[in-house]
Amino acid sequence: MDVFDADLPGARIIEPDVYTDDRGSFLETWNARDYGKKGLNVSFVQDNLSRSRRHVLRGLHFQNPRPQGKLISVLKGEVFDVIVDIRADSETFGEWESIVLSADDARQLYVPEGFAHGFLVMSDEALFHYKCTDFYHPDTEGVIRWNDPTLNIDWPVDSPILSERDQNAPLLEELPSERCEFGASQSVVL
Repeated sequence: MDVFDADLPGARIIEPDVYTDDRGSFLETWNARDYGKKGLNVSFVQDNLSRSRRHVLRGLHFQNPRPQGKLISVLKGEVFDVIVDIRADSETFGEWESIVLSADDARQLYVPEGFAHGFLVMSDEALFHYKCTDFYHPDTEGVIRWNDPTLNIDWPVDSPILSERDQNAPLLEELPSERCEFGASQSVVL
């Protein structure tokens, strides 16, 4: 397994070892001991799976208070995955990064607490799996508009399929300041 720092501090790209033969393939999607040796020392309490069709865009979602770190992988298909640093005290506040994740290459992305996250399905269908460091608390969920002009994310489609909530989400600058305050005790150190 190889683990690389992403451009935004705390985010990590993981390339698991994939064992392939004429029967198919095998890989470990999480192993606390081995991932911990590579600096990913987190505990997960919940797994989620979403199924979406081509050009569905989900996001940009975050939780605060009670933020979640997420280990993301795509089990079927391909997505254009985006993270945005929304930690008010971060030098990279408001910066975004994208990565293509697919079932074919098995790469994973670790998204730390304090980031908004979204993805756009690029294949006919995608099964999107993520492990979370905290339970889902609907009253702490926030959303930022996917096409916020200040963020200027270079999405590969102009007219994605959106939920009403995502379509009408506020801009980053419209969020109350406390929504972007993440205490040091909440952050995972890698």
